[in-house]
Amino acid sequence: MKLEYTTFKDGDLFILTDFACQPSLELLDKKGLFKIVWCRESAATITIDGYEVHLEKDQVIFCTPMNVIQMDTSLKGIISFVFNKEFFCIKTHDDQVSCNGLLFFGSSQPQIVSLKEKEKKLFNMIFDFFEEEFSIKDHIQGEMLRTLLKRLLIVATRMVREKLPEPNLPKTQVDIIRKYNLLVEEHFQKLHQVKDYADLLFKSPKTLSNLFKKYGEKSPLTIINERILLEAKRLFLYSDKTNEEIANILGYKDAGHFSKFFKNNEGVSPMAFRAERQKAPF
Repeated sequence: MKLEYTTFKDGDLFILTDFACQPSLELLDKKGLFKIVWCRESAATITIDGYEVHLEKDQVIFCTPMNVIQMDTSLKGIISFVFNKEFFCIKTHDDQVSCNGLLFFGSSQPQIVSLKEKEKKLFNMIFDFFEEEFSIKDHIQGEMLRTLLKRLLIVATRMVREKLPEPNLPKTQVDIIRKYNLLVEEHFQKLHQVKDYADLLFKSPKTLSNLFKKYGEKSPLTIINERILLEAKRLFLYSDKTNEEIANILGYKDAGHFSKFFKNNEGVSPMAFRAERQKAPF
């Protein structure tokens, strides 16, 4: 299945697919696409950024254009909502959906939500509406598809907030966390200290640390380090750049300092990591 909506004028692209055909799989290599993958009928294991990710039935994973995804046509029961920022810009629509920094770009690892019975019914209903909308060709089809996507994102965003250690965390505090995550995504290649981001948010590092304790287990510094490490691993896996070049890209003037950071966090040197992962079958 590959249901596609596209416009030549605006460059909009939205696709509903089960990745059961080669044209659908080719989407995984196309840049600039957000991908929401739902294990609708059974569990599945897919590869994201070089690592296997196991999803149980009725789990949904939210991947940004940065995530490198690999899967094959043998997987059954997967549904994916694929779109570009021209179709739906999560930044522009943040006041309507508030998913930016939570569902997307909220962590170094893609966000996963587990659908309970209520949410499963909602997702199935939204999926049915999507299928119905693709059978109608008129001038408001794109807006209808966007409306359905927004509803899906709102449901998922609410689920993420409900599973916080303090689900009733005030919106202003959640927004600080979202902004912090987005700032890390924007500046991690240059800014490596919590104080750098605290200054951008007009907060103290201690205030951020206390807020993140309420939000979850990861500290503000851990979020920075994990994002740097993720980018380093992507570059080692999917480029032929040297250790020195990658260190420079990630804001390290001293390649030795970067190698020490990598080994302390990953457990192996950059050279050993690249050698081991190149041997591993994806």
